[in-house]
Amino acid sequence: MDVSNYGQIAKLFSIWDILITEDVLTVARYQQADAAGAVIDAVRSGVIEDAKIVRVVSNRLKAFGLQRAREAGIPTTYHNLKKFSEQHPAYGNDAQLREGYDKALAHLILDDQPNLIVCAGWMHILSREFLDPLQKVGIPTINLHPALPGAFSGVNAIERAYQAFQEGSITKTGVMVHYVIREIDAGKPLVTKELDIDKDETCAQLEERMHSLEWLAIVEGIQRAIKDLQNATLKSTSPT
Repeated sequence: MDVSNYGQIAKLFSIWDILITEDVLTVARYQQADAAGAVIDAVRSGVIEDAKIVRVVSNRLKAFGLQRAREAGIPTTYHNLKKFSEQHPAYGNDAQLREGYDKALAHLILDDQPNLIVCAGWMHILSREFLDPLQKVGIPTINLHPALPGAFSGVNAIERAYQAFQEGSITKTGVMVHYVIREIDAGKPLVTKELDIDKDETCAQLEERMHSLEWLAIVEGIQRAIKDLQNATLKSTSPT
């Protein structure tokens, strides 16, 4: 992959999977109702410098991130597992189907030749069929996760943290942006932000506060990942 433009522009291939439920923030209550909106606004305003979002992908047709991207003139793609299975009935079992789905997603991304992949709400675990082709050409993937490093990896992290607080096991939680590796939510952290849990708040209220923290973390995480790319390029091109 040609990395000669890292110092000038980092193209972001952003994977969003925004699911708004009754317990999560609604668009009417907040101007930026999801991490996708926060990143789009940060890129457009120049808060995230030297960056261009080349595409937004979601596995949910009505994801708010897709709407925000269309409004901003950013190309979008709907990549859904059920839809993929209907289009490829030859897969013999669920494991093979998922491998094919992840491989197709990787090829979709490679066609856009990004420098960085940002997962902000992509709820499917990324398998080696996705990660290996991208790692082979040196494209890093970062992920936003609503927990601190080493705590509550995987799904329902906020709910599990709230339950642990109720049981007296923890007093705080937080969010992180980390590099994606095969182990779930175990890659090197780029950004961590802690949040004290209020004894009088509900899980839904904690989730609201966590989402606000996520928007700050994902923007900062992208900034640091771009800086890592730029530093790696300078190092590789410096005289020995």
